Amino acid sequence: RFYSLVHSLSTFQKFPTMTTALSLDDNAAEPKSILRKRERRVIEEDDDEPQLSECQTEEEDLMEEDKHEEKKIVSPEPALKPAQSSVNSADAFSPELLRMYYSRLFPYHFLYSWLSYDASSLVPSGGGGSSSKMSSSNSIFSRREFSMTSLIGGDEIYIRYQSFKSEAELQSAIMAKSPIKIDIGAVYNNAPKDKKALAPNAFKPEQRELVFDIDLTDYDEVRNCGCSGASICTKCWTSMSMAIKVMDKGLRNDFGFKHMSWFYSGRRGVHCWVCDESARELPDAGRSAVASYFEVMLGNDKNNNVVLSHPLHPMLSRAYSMLEPLFIKHVLPESGHGLLATEESCMKMLKMLPPGTDSVVNALLKEWKGQKSSKTTPAEKWHSLTKKLNELTRKSPSKGKSANTMDSKKRISIEQFPIATVFRYTYPRLDINVSKCQNHLLKSPFCVHPKTGRVCVPIDISQVDTFDPFAVPTLAQLMQELDEYEAKQKASEETEGGSTETRKVQHDWQKTSLKVPFEHFQKTFLTPMLKELRR
Repeated sequence: RFYSLVHSLSTFQKFPTMTTALSLDDNAAEPKSILRKRERRVIEEDDDEPQLSECQTEEEDLMEEDKHEEKKIVSPEPALKPAQSSVNSADAFSPELLRMYYSRLFPYHFLYSWLSYDASSLVPSGGGGSSSKMSSSNSIFSRREFSMTSLIGGDEIYIRYQSFKSEAELQSAIMAKSPIKIDIGAVYNNAPKDKKALAPNAFKPEQRELVFDIDLTDYDEVRNCGCSGASICTKCWTSMSMAIKVMDKGLRNDFGFKHMSWFYSGRRGVHCWVCDESARELPDAGRSAVASYFEVMLGNDKNNNVVLSHPLHPMLSRAYSMLEPLFIKHVLPESGHGLLATEESCMKMLKMLPPGTDSVVNALLKEWKGQKSSKTTPAEKWHSLTKKLNELTRKSPSKGKSANTMDSKKRISIEQFPIATVFRYTYPRLDINVSKCQNHLLKSPFCVHPKTGRVCVPIDISQVDTFDPFAVPTLAQLMQELDEYEAKQKASEETEGGSTETRKVQHDWQKTSLKVPFEHFQKTFLTPMLKELRR
């Protein structure tokens, strides 16, 4: 069923249904898909010239990056000249703190066990551990591409097509280079480090996790909290929790994927890694089809057109039922984005109603203007609006114009206005280019974002509503936690001979606030996946 669905999607990208562009702006133009357009060149290890992949175009860069902070890589003759870079202040991030993180806290064994899909590397859940012996060579892992970005003298150097035979080799390379960013690519038919020795057509990707990237910068035109670009707050972060819920439900229910993990990007977004074998073996056409399945034309900063199919696809109907309550809770009130919090914002909402709704506008003007407006909550205003629109399209002939005689296009636009409004503010905005190619690079989980100093931690999907990006530990905080734990341990040993909790700790990250997200990753994702592979 899975392959049949993917094949159908890759063959027929758009459902053979009527689509309607609902304009939420008086001066709307033709809608465009929200795709990031980026230009960047990357460097192969020991190459004289940067190499572009088969799947790369001028608008689709292989590197997942900070799109509003332009970085330029230059490859002069005969040596590489890296571009200038800046990082946050030392209290959040510094090379010294990063080296300590890689030395004491980075979960090398988790990363190796996961990316090698090696069931023999399985360790007990909660043990946090690694095997007693460093994992040896694994065919899948040794053909996996890694890219590392190192900071040398204030300059950034990007090196692609690195590969490692074992966990020990990976750890040694990371410790030696102390990269400020690690990207993970595909598994190729040959080791990426041997790429230059191969014929041009002898180096091809064979598998890669299906990945999704969602970034708050793509929500800028609907963020009414005052944030834009790299800025985030607790109000606009709710967009990420809504996106995770919709995507996770769709990937599991509609495609049958089981082994998925969500990660905080370290700054302003989230990443999803789908690791089922059926997902890893998808060709580019299949990846593009799955990503397009979730894509909705939501407009851009120049127009507000939202394009929906009619009848609405079941996946979108489910998404609406999930998102509308969250829209009412997080977008409408003053504590959110204030879409119906003031008289001014209410009048703006009425102006966005589609043609043929004059009677609804007049009725709501009486309710929402003056002192009457303060007597109803934003949620009550929304329910009143949707109720009146519903009544308008379902009038009986005795009371007015029948829905059956109303212009079909007009009736559909009125019916879909609430859906279009909710989707514009809450529906997932994917960077589809990240998902559609096997050889696309994506930031490695567990690394540290150099602009914030925060770790790219796993997100507990069952607690996604309470995930706080500002509570994710920074490097400085982690080092302080280590010092405090070890001081307490020393005092305990001197007085009581050491506590039971202390004796159970196998890894330094268990002494910090990384313990909860790392052990959750092991218990709910890594261990179940490896156990299934063992069977």
